Amino acid sequence: MSGSVHPAFVLLLGALFLPVLKGRMRQGLLILLPVLGFLNLLGLEMGTVWHFPFAGYGLEVLRVDKLSLLFGYLFHLAAFLTAIYSLHVKDSIQHLTGLMYAGSAVGAVFAGDLITLFIFWELLALTSVFQIWSRRTARSYGAGLRYLLVHITSGLMLLVGAALHYRETGSLAFDVMTLADTASWLIFLAIGIKCAFPLLHSWLVDGYPEATPTGTVFLASFTTKTAVYALARGFTGTEELIWIGALMTMFPIFYAVIENDLRRVLGYSMINQIGFMVAGIGLGEGMGVNGAVAHAFNDVIFKGLLFMSMGAVLFRTGKINGSDLGGLYKSMPLTTGFCIVGASSISAFPLFSGFVSKSMVMQAAADQGHLVIWLMLLFASAGVFHHAGIKIPFFAFFAHDSGIRCKEAPMNMLVAMGLSASLCVFIGCLPGPLYSLLPYAVDYQPYTSTHVLLQLQLLFFSALAFIFLKLSGIYPPELRSVNLDVDWVYRRMFPATVRTVVRAVKPLKDQLLGGGRMLVTWMISELQRHHNPQGIWGRTWLTGRSVLMAVVVLGAFLLFYYY
Repeated sequence: MSGSVHPAFVLLLGALFLPVLKGRMRQGLLILLPVLGFLNLLGLEMGTVWHFPFAGYGLEVLRVDKLSLLFGYLFHLAAFLTAIYSLHVKDSIQHLTGLMYAGSAVGAVFAGDLITLFIFWELLALTSVFQIWSRRTARSYGAGLRYLLVHITSGLMLLVGAALHYRETGSLAFDVMTLADTASWLIFLAIGIKCAFPLLHSWLVDGYPEATPTGTVFLASFTTKTAVYALARGFTGTEELIWIGALMTMFPIFYAVIENDLRRVLGYSMINQIGFMVAGIGLGEGMGVNGAVAHAFNDVIFKGLLFMSMGAVLFRTGKINGSDLGGLYKSMPLTTGFCIVGASSISAFPLFSGFVSKSMVMQAAADQGHLVIWLMLLFASAGVFHHAGIKIPFFAFFAHDSGIRCKEAPMNMLVAMGLSASLCVFIGCLPGPLYSLLPYAVDYQPYTSTHVLLQLQLLFFSALAFIFLKLSGIYPPELRSVNLDVDWVYRRMFPATVRTVVRAVKPLKDQLLGGGRMLVTWMISELQRHHNPQGIWGRTWLTGRSVLMAVVVLGAFLLFYYY
């Protein structure tokens, strides 16, 4: 093996030099580090394992196989594109934590044991939250705190699960598990939190839209995809994931359609796309897992492109609500074009990247006879075209002329978007290089006449439905509103319930405290009365009375002892 540096350390340690550099030197290092990390990655041979003794345990800090390598390549690519996109940012904290965040994700996917995974799992949370806090608003501060609490909880569950797993099996190896005991369920739920399982998802749509324009692109690339990797590594073929994933593809559609904040729309869209990956992992080895990880690869690129375009809009206009935007194609034509490429990719148009990966998951569901799952995924494919393929570009750039006139996005943003858009088209037209990186042999042809016609029909009727709903006035308008999600339970209902309970028990508490104070006062007064110089226990007793008392006590003791 020619490479001798752990892949995570190139980004983690190299990022520490960013704050001490200025201007072009910092920008150069920001771009150079992902390139150096990628070159170091090329030096790792398949099957490489590094063992490291720590506190009496044998840790496997590096495990190289096709699955970990694919995600390693992906995260270095994402770090490179996001670094270019954020070159204009002057805040060194965002650069430092952004690359450390990418390095943490790389470390997690190469971890061969649960303790190493836990360390990088927590680093993911600690480094990523600064992308939210860096916006420096009251909303971003609150969202960041909630984000951090959720992810620290995920880490604690992973640690407890690892400890129980070690006690039960004597091993810390991170390999395929079955949901047969408490340990595996804790690890499963810890991963599920970062994967945004239903009812555990609200941290994503709460935190990501409050990040900086560049921070959201970082966030969209690493946390959830690390969780997808962990599911593929530890729970491949778990049947529960099929239904969880199918549900994830469906419920966000309804939220995304009524949402006004376009970055929040993309947050729900992200959960929708992760659902395809989760379902694919549940479908098991072969085409299921291949489709899941291929779609994860493509999703980082096209979802990152969509977040880049919305970040450029926010950067130039200071607005991100669909009700405030429109007509920006006149001022930002290149951003508009790149956004349309991202929208086409996520909608799985032929010749775009989403088409060659999403179809693998659906084909795996069909091959295994999961008709209901296939229909759910088909519905979700139509739905994503509504809220991400049409709604995002339409309301941001075309819906009406908001009167906003601004500059085109900065050159570095355009370069990053251009590279991402080119990859979306390249992978969509030539999926072979991506297929060669997948963990299992690929025997699949996406461009069959049946598949192309079916997908075009689906997209055509989905677009027709959008036009009909829009012209008839049924489509939900873009309004300033608050849409209630699961986080309402712990942000509103739970605190309100606690306050109500406190108010209800306050009179009882006052009565108990008052009665307790009266009892203590009475006891003190009685003790004072009996122990003062004139009290029964305070005055001097005659010797004869003392002897009589001792005899009485002794007699009582003898009677109790013998009878």
